[in-house]
Amino acid sequence: MIGMPSLEHVQDPLPPNSYSSNIRQTTQKKQNKDTVFFRDGVRRIDFILSYLDDKDGEKKQERRREFEANLKKAGLELETEYKSDSDDLKTYFLKIHAPWEVLATYADVLKIKVPFKESDIPHGQDVPLEWLSRPFRLPGKVMRPQPDYFTSPFDKDKIDFFLIKNRDTFFPPSTRNRIVYYILSRCPYHKEDRKETDKKGIKRLLNNGTYTSAFPLHDCRYWERNTNKQCESERYHLYKNWARFLCFYKEQPLNLIRKYYGEKIGIYFAWLGFYTEMLFFAAVMGVICFTYGVLSYDDNLTSKEICDPSIGGSIVMCPLCDKKCSYWKLNSTCLSSWQSHLFDNEGTVFFAMFMGIWVTLFLEFWKRRQAQLEYEWDLVDFEEEQQQLQIRPEFETKCTDQRLNRITQEMEPYLPLPKKCGRFCLSGVTVLFWMLLIVACITGVIVYRLAVYAAFASIMKDSPTKKIHLVGSLITPQLATSVTASFINFVIIMILNFFYERVAIWITDMEIPKTHLEYENKLTMKMFLFQFVNYYSSCFYVAFFKGKFVGYPGNYTYMFGKYSRLRNEECDPGGCLIELTTQLVIVMTGKQVCGNIQEALLPLLRNWWCSRKARKDQYSRWEQDHDLQNFSQLGLFYEYLEMVIQFGFITLFVASFPLAPLLALCNNILEVRVDSWKFTTQFRRPVAAKAHNIGAWQEILNVVAILSVVTNAFIMAFTSDMIPRLVYLYAYHPGSEATMSGYINNSLSVYDISQIPLLSTPEEGAIPAWFNSSFITTCRYRDYRYPPGHQRQYSHTMQFWHILAAKLAFIIIMEHVVFVVKFFVAWLIPDVPSEVKARIKRERYLIQEYLHNYEVEKLKIQLSQSFIIEPKPEVCTATDKHDVLSECL
Repeated sequence: MIGMPSLEHVQDPLPPNSYSSNIRQTTQKKQNKDTVFFRDGVRRIDFILSYLDDKDGEKKQERRREFEANLKKAGLELETEYKSDSDDLKTYFLKIHAPWEVLATYADVLKIKVPFKESDIPHGQDVPLEWLSRPFRLPGKVMRPQPDYFTSPFDKDKIDFFLIKNRDTFFPPSTRNRIVYYILSRCPYHKEDRKETDKKGIKRLLNNGTYTSAFPLHDCRYWERNTNKQCESERYHLYKNWARFLCFYKEQPLNLIRKYYGEKIGIYFAWLGFYTEMLFFAAVMGVICFTYGVLSYDDNLTSKEICDPSIGGSIVMCPLCDKKCSYWKLNSTCLSSWQSHLFDNEGTVFFAMFMGIWVTLFLEFWKRRQAQLEYEWDLVDFEEEQQQLQIRPEFETKCTDQRLNRITQEMEPYLPLPKKCGRFCLSGVTVLFWMLLIVACITGVIVYRLAVYAAFASIMKDSPTKKIHLVGSLITPQLATSVTASFINFVIIMILNFFYERVAIWITDMEIPKTHLEYENKLTMKMFLFQFVNYYSSCFYVAFFKGKFVGYPGNYTYMFGKYSRLRNEECDPGGCLIELTTQLVIVMTGKQVCGNIQEALLPLLRNWWCSRKARKDQYSRWEQDHDLQNFSQLGLFYEYLEMVIQFGFITLFVASFPLAPLLALCNNILEVRVDSWKFTTQFRRPVAAKAHNIGAWQEILNVVAILSVVTNAFIMAFTSDMIPRLVYLYAYHPGSEATMSGYINNSLSVYDISQIPLLSTPEEGAIPAWFNSSFITTCRYRDYRYPPGHQRQYSHTMQFWHILAAKLAFIIIMEHVVFVVKFFVAWLIPDVPSEVKARIKRERYLIQEYLHNYEVEKLKIQLSQSFIIEPKPEVCTATDKHDVLSECL
């Protein structure tokens, strides 16, 4: 049986220091309730386990007894706080300390990089005009909490090679809790005489209720500095310089974040901060384009013609729905045409192309920033092989079949192919069902739009009273329908999102992924695919389907057949772009506001509820952290998902709303501080984990970036009114000067009112008072068709085909221009900066040189003292020194 090793025979090549002598000499004294040490005040608490006595106590007590006995065999030191000493008088707390021998052994196993010499590589020169950035800088001791060192994987046989000034502080708390968790996740809880190799790990003990929680401790209270010189105040510095909202304009202390929380969380905040910085440039360009739309407001001849009583007021439009809708005058859409011009102008084309290049620059510069962090954080040679080989406890429990692992040459559980295919098919059907459910909900919203538009049109028809007429001109049926439908759609999105999160986790658990990395990647793809359809489907409908399949009077297209009376929606004469803008603003802003409220309030309320009865004067450090919210392994998953969905909004549909990057920038400035506040004050300290990139999200961002070029090109071509205006300006303007005068009349076709079918004829009560059928015999509609009486009446004119050709040509040209620039920029900007490459090569060379010199000096000493050295007997004959769970060391 494979058991936990005993470390009593581990050789200690260094002489005993103050640490071991203090343990022997320190007497028991009254414990400070806010301490992070054992009762002796010397041994640091590296991990906490809590549990309760309940009705299944005997079985759980046996598991705990065996588990804790095996932890002691592994070399860990334990101390129990009984329920009589706890604040709630019912919770036991098991404190765990890893002594030097354990830390050294497992640091060797995990190949943790530690310093062996202070770095002599000079940093880059100071940036000119550095004084401009001083208000945004943090103190040097916060930005760089420790000097730069050359590092090398820890080797227990070369302890005197490394810079070990003090064993107590050589391994930082984040490294200590990572090592302890590594032991906890592999320690068995069965007796040695049993052949039950699957019963091991703290995860399973948490799942079956043997322990209620397992977490490392924060180092101190976040609102005050720790007075104990043996303990750090890193949490206090993080709160003071990072988590407070008043620090929103300051840089992030990434090195301190990495030191306190580990590389995985550090990479997330580095990416979020970099994304926010890049959003600043997109936001500035979006504001410039919007400002151009405002400044060119008075030059908009199209809107002037629509609002002109002699032009727009004399144009009678055909009904927009059957029966309930009547004839209406074009100038009733005066306000929406002016609003549309703010976002649909010549600057929008430039901004759409700019965003296609911006997203490439963002991804390429992030790769460079990521490479720099990999070097600074000793992640250059980091590989996730160990994570990939670590089997999830759920996989071991549910998979009873076993086979030989070619890498470890040990028997391990596996899922047979027939079972795997069956589970994948059920998972695929479930995902497809939920995606069809989203489509059904979007269809329901479309039906709502079609049905309610007629009601709004009948309520808001022209009234002889000036007051109601003014209101009707401000709130048009199109606007009322669009806004209410957008709010309903947002509510549906949030409801479906709430249920699908649980469904996605359930079907991913059902697939039984082998490793945690595989589990997270599968869940990431399912959640993003669902969120993509859930959040973006309504925007895709407005952008690419609304107003495109309408037909014309006498031959309208109906959603569920002619007799359903649900006629497909038409775009406003100003275009559908303003409706896409409304949809985007409501869904994007609503999601960000709800997300921030949920992230900030829910942990605060839950923590208040857990600690409301606590006696503050006797509230120990482990009890304070126990009452905080647990940070799950999928905690960062939801943070990334939120930001990637936002990234889709500001790239896929940004041509319709240039101010979207500005909204995202304001949200992210708040998001950084809300997330840092949660981590520092509301969550337990997570177990430190390594990661050298943002994982599967990098590929998702690349796909969204490519898709954004296509969507924005189609929005500019088919949703915007830009191409028809340009075709009219340069090909169909009747005068000698190229102006937009007469464009409105040119873009509207004519239909004979007498030929409107009875099904579509307005009811008597819906016809406005100004309409006189004796001299109004035609109505206008948005299309390019021949007028009545023409030999090809109501068929498309040549101008329609010219415009269609121009739209397709614009899509091809824009896509090719942007893609060529994107690929050129990606080729021009190397993923790894040349300076980082040089530093990596220099450091590797120096490491080899120092190791060589160390071995030579060691050999000389051994040769000179060989006459007094006697060989020591071998303690363990195990061939694989990395197998720390073997029967001996």
